[in-house]
Amino acid sequence: MNRRETLPASADLPAADGAGQPSAGRDIAFRRWDSPQRWAEGTGSGVFAGTAGLTFAAATGTVSHTDPRTGLSTDYETATWTGPATAVGFAATELIPSWTADTPGGSFLRVQVSGTTTAGTVTKWFNLGDWAADDTAFRRTSQRGQGDADGDVSADTYRAADGRALASWRLRATLLRPAGSTDTPVLRTLGAAASALPAPGALTPSSPLAARGLVLDVPPYSQQLHRGEHPQWDNGGEAWCSPTSTSMVLAYWGVGPTPADYAWVEPGHTDPWVDFAARHTYDHAFAGCGNWPFNTAYAGRFGMRAFVTRLRSLNEAERFIAAGIPLIASASYRKGQVPGLDYDTKGHLMALVGFTDAGDPVLNDPNSPSNAQVRKPVGRAEWESAWLDSSRGLVYVIHPASVPLPTPPGQANW
Repeated sequence: MNRRETLPASADLPAADGAGQPSAGRDIAFRRWDSPQRWAEGTGSGVFAGTAGLTFAAATGTVSHTDPRTGLSTDYETATWTGPATAVGFAATELIPSWTADTPGGSFLRVQVSGTTTAGTVTKWFNLGDWAADDTAFRRTSQRGQGDADGDVSADTYRAADGRALASWRLRATLLRPAGSTDTPVLRTLGAAASALPAPGALTPSSPLAARGLVLDVPPYSQQLHRGEHPQWDNGGEAWCSPTSTSMVLAYWGVGPTPADYAWVEPGHTDPWVDFAARHTYDHAFAGCGNWPFNTAYAGRFGMRAFVTRLRSLNEAERFIAAGIPLIASASYRKGQVPGLDYDTKGHLMALVGFTDAGDPVLNDPNSPSNAQVRKPVGRAEWESAWLDSSRGLVYVIHPASVPLPTPPGQANW
């Protein structure tokens, strides 16, 4: 439960709900690049766009990167792709990226965003993350202290300053490898969710429309069984809600690390694949495992299609469950606020795995004393309100390419 929630000012603009109809104040739009045809919409330098993704083909630049922990600098060769300007269609106050990639050897990926604001300014390039699948040669990290008159980045989220909402945005992805190496990083998918949302408490709770009585067989894992493990990766326990939830969904799809992968975990640790996930989602600047796109990127290393977006209500979530796709949701709430949840949290990740016959959400809540106690039905209106008011409906979507997503609404948020 290490995920922070900061509520930004938001524009009250018209949007579309899960049925594609107007729904005041819920503007969310997701854009993805994941094929040669889509990569061709941008401009590449030293990259090749093939069916495997965007591949480092030739070095076209060199940069020096200094490890913030050790102070040691390394020279890297670079290849870059810059996406097209994407008109939002509304005044976007936030943008959250996500990607999947392969970063062999000492290579890594850098994702940045720039945009044109409603005030007419063009922002600088903000760093949304330096990411590598492993941490032996490069430590993945977000970047602090980027704020200016246009906006700022909080770990994984670009937030526009007052009066500087984004009218359009573009992403830049830089593939980096140690100078002189033959490492070949590949960017398989890249996307971002832009949003402008109403003030908390402004929405009417949804009524059940689909997926009643459907609960997906997602394995239950408790984060609390890892309390005190690996202080270098935030000490287990309540800090590991995100990698524990991600591990549950990966196990549902029958993928995840092998015993050889997590052989370094101390003998006797329960569910050692959760320890592995915590290590490989850990953000060294944020000092935690709750960086949203770092978790979906982790899922991508096992061949999953994975991204971060926001949903407008539980009616949209019901469509994913009906399609057989569990979600990982972020929410904060007070003890007693949500029937079925008896603790306080300033930010928590949990798997949404189905709905009762009455339409109440069924969670795999990792904040449980044991694996056997992870599955929990909760009050629909109260949980939906907490989810939409805190993270603003944020979810991780993780699925194999063979399992199609539900048809998106008119204003596509997936």
